[in-house]
Amino acid sequence: MSTPSLFNWHLHSIRVRYQETDRMGVVFHANYATWFEIGRTELIRAAGLTYAAIEERGLLLPVVELRCRYIQPARYDDTVVICTRVAESSSVRIAFDSQVRRIAEQEAMRLPSFVASDADLPGELLAEGGTRHVWVNSQWRPVRPDKLLPDLSRLLAPERANREEEA
Repeated sequence: MSTPSLFNWHLHSIRVRYQETDRMGVVFHANYATWFEIGRTELIRAAGLTYAAIEERGLLLPVVELRCRYIQPARYDDTVVICTRVAESSSVRIAFDSQVRRIAEQEAMRLPSFVASDADLPGELLAEGGTRHVWVNSQWRPVRPDKLLPDLSRLLAPERANREEEA
């Protein structure tokens, strides 16, 4: 089985917890940033790596930009799916697209791990946005991940993703 492309959407479902809501019963806006992080973590994990393994190799990935557009509120006990993909990748930067979508509870059990296109995303769009990051070392100086973790660099090479989609 081949490694999935990080440029496809990765799907990870969660249930909205009471602690994530405000007095109005809707998810507090800052929780979407946490959900975007969960999506990034699970995308990397689905590719066979962990953030811990990346950090052990001396790579850190601070957020330098966060954007989020809210469309519909998520509410307590909703089942939502966090959709995440690599939007672009260069030698020292990486950007992720993120969406949060409401789905039926039963649908969560049948979700594929990855889908290739926006048209394949399930449910109702609640929020969309993304993050931009810079690869740095422990001294917070920009660094190229291909030098420290070649396996990760191969996963993040856009030309690799394009070749796989054409095959």
